[in-house]
Amino acid sequence: MERDDASDLLAFLAVARERSFTRAAAKLGMTQSGLSQIIRNLEERLGVRLLNRTTRSVTPTQAGERLFQSIGPKFSEMDADLAALSELREKPAGTVRVTAGEYAASAILFPALSRLLPQYPDVKVEVIIDYGLTNIVAQQVDAGIRPGELVAKDMIAVRISPDLRMAVVGSPSYFTDRKRPKTPQDLTQHNCLNLRLPTHGGSLYAWEFEKNGRELNVRVDGQLVFNSAGLLLDGALKGLGLAYLTEGHVQPYISEGRLVRVLADWCPPFSGYHLYYPSRRQPSPAFSLLVNALRYKGR
Repeated sequence: MERDDASDLLAFLAVARERSFTRAAAKLGMTQSGLSQIIRNLEERLGVRLLNRTTRSVTPTQAGERLFQSIGPKFSEMDADLAALSELREKPAGTVRVTAGEYAASAILFPALSRLLPQYPDVKVEVIIDYGLTNIVAQQVDAGIRPGELVAKDMIAVRISPDLRMAVVGSPSYFTDRKRPKTPQDLTQHNCLNLRLPTHGGSLYAWEFEKNGRELNVRVDGQLVFNSAGLLLDGALKGLGLAYLTEGHVQPYISEGRLVRVLADWCPPFSGYHLYYPSRRQPSPAFSLLVNALRYKGR
């Protein structure tokens, strides 16, 4: 492969990943017009259109998606191999890219980074907040953080938290003129704050419950829909409706009396957060440091 071909393919990967010439150009440190010309030249050499361009979006064509899925993992493996060479350095160095939800990043990742990074000034960490089940190989992300039950079987999974529980909460003002739900079915009579996930076609998240071996998934309704757990919490605190969030996320507000918990007996523990990454990945020293810093040491 010619050097120009390699750099052009990297430019294509950036655009396909970002779905934007503007964002991709910023990441690559070049002008948008220069990046557009590189992609046009690549398409001409290959004899096939790789990207559909409109004034609002950039999406891969069928050929572009095939190329993206094919070469993305290969470049990720090369990056990992090059990063592994930093073992020859006296001090670990390099960038580690991690995807996580807001709460996991705040409660699990940030405390570990606050201990780790001051000791290793040459290590950098890029945190990508994402509620979708990101294909970390195709997106050239080093690792993801998700509940253990959501981690694919072909990934290495490292436990980084105790078991989790979900909690249904509302403000005292919300319950001023409303009865507290006794069963998940009662939620149909309540104004619930919905979370829209990027997975499964952007569907609304179904609230999951279990009691005495009986499982229920309830598709709640309400006036507000968010794509951020932080906004769900804010909406609940402001009395705008009931929210379904991780117990650790809301416990401080319950203790302060700012939120009231309901249906606790329908929310049993489930597998805690895990850091996951491809089994074929060659860990760099910087990545190994992060894994060890996050590893859950509880019982």
